[in-house]
Amino acid sequence: MLLTTLPTTLIALLPLATATAFHRSIPRPRAIEQEQPLATPSPVKWQPTETYKKRGVISDISGDVNSILGSLGSDIPSYVASGVPNFFQNFPSGASVQSSLGLNDSQVSALPTQVLNIPGYGNWTDQGWSLRFHGNVFKQPNITQDKLDDLANVFLIGTSIQALPPSQASQARNLTAEIFIIQQSNQNVTFNLSPAPTAGASGEQGGGGAVTPSGGNQTINFPDPTTSEGDFDAFVPINGTGLEDGNSTSDIQRMNVYTEGDINGNATAYLVPPNGLTVISDIDDILRVTQIYEPAQGLLNSFARPFVPWMNMPEIYANWSRSIPNFHFHYLTTTPEQVTRNYMDFIYKTYPGGSFDDRPLNFSDVNATLSIRKFLLNKIFETYPHRKFVLVADTSNSDVMRDYPSMVTDFPGQVQCIFLRNTSNTDPGDRFPYDTSGFKGVNPDQYMFFVVPDDLTNLDIVNGHCLNSTIKQNVTFSEQGLPFGLSKKSAGSHLTASNVWIFAAALGAMGWALGL
Repeated sequence: MLLTTLPTTLIALLPLATATAFHRSIPRPRAIEQEQPLATPSPVKWQPTETYKKRGVISDISGDVNSILGSLGSDIPSYVASGVPNFFQNFPSGASVQSSLGLNDSQVSALPTQVLNIPGYGNWTDQGWSLRFHGNVFKQPNITQDKLDDLANVFLIGTSIQALPPSQASQARNLTAEIFIIQQSNQNVTFNLSPAPTAGASGEQGGGGAVTPSGGNQTINFPDPTTSEGDFDAFVPINGTGLEDGNSTSDIQRMNVYTEGDINGNATAYLVPPNGLTVISDIDDILRVTQIYEPAQGLLNSFARPFVPWMNMPEIYANWSRSIPNFHFHYLTTTPEQVTRNYMDFIYKTYPGGSFDDRPLNFSDVNATLSIRKFLLNKIFETYPHRKFVLVADTSNSDVMRDYPSMVTDFPGQVQCIFLRNTSNTDPGDRFPYDTSGFKGVNPDQYMFFVVPDDLTNLDIVNGHCLNSTIKQNVTFSEQGLPFGLSKKSAGSHLTASNVWIFAAALGAMGWALGL
């Protein structure tokens, strides 16, 4: 009898025990209902669930990558399996921060107002240029170092801020302070625009595939007050004096965007013409070493250690910037707004300058987190219906594996290439399977699973030739990356017996692998 109710990874482990299995049937184990987590407040005492003690082997035979191992009594949340780490969830609200620190409204009012200004992109319309402004308005309370240390230690696994080198301890405190902020609703924001001479590091003078316009100086009053979470996000028409019309140029024009009243609220925006190529790139584990699938290392790499490029990816992007005419770089991360500054600083020092997207505060729960990538992809695809897009990420994100191939069918003719780093093939710490079923029916010359950055060299991206024929693909259009190189299909083909020894051996092997 085929075992059709076990999680996929259990099935992958079953062949280990088949040689000595007892040949007798047993009743099917009774299904145990998944316990629902309780919602808890998130003041200063807030603590995330410590999922690192129970590493995830997720998904059952039905192919639900985001299911939880309820039958094993596990509390592994779906977002760990989705490349969205625990420490990126359930950040405290501004009201919780204010309450837990004992601040009254007068004390909050006395704090300086700050603006997170995220690099935007502009499009050409019948009325001229329209530029997207987006970001967040907030206040940062004064928190003592002792309390910051206590809060920072929540994010560190197997160490403490006191045990870190001074530079890493300082970064951990700064990032923690960026998380515990008080968002400001109903605020009006004003921006000053001017030509931008440089942006990013790409090996090309000025950085990125963009030019400096001769004019464009102006003041923009954002039309709407900030939301209850302090967010602002809208396309606003701008004056085109001194700017090239989008229907008469193929150049991407680069503009400085200064926020009035906050010297730190500056960004670079990109006026992108209707036609051409745009690369939409994820950041974690594709442009920088994060190890999002190993929580202890992922936390250190995100909160304490300096950001480090993944291998020679900066060279690959620099070459694209130099060799592909008017290549628009857009960086899309599902990292929440509060911790975006480090990402933007890293990108602009290491990669070509480009526009940016992150997760706004109104996308805060797990389901919203897993839908934000598709929401942001749809926004930029709809903004540029005549541009073609190159999508870059890695296999550790279930939303990438679902959303990237779906863009091929949702926006016919707009996806030029899809490049995915196979993290489970290169990093033994990535034990999560990935689902390639979405690529069934996609032109195999249109996508590539790669191992190292050099696999991306000598490709004719402009003409849509995206496959390096020397790189073995081995795409089964099913769940892959299971132990011993199995896919769901290959694992299923080995199942011919049902007995208690097989089940116990599989459970034992899983417990060993997870450290349960």
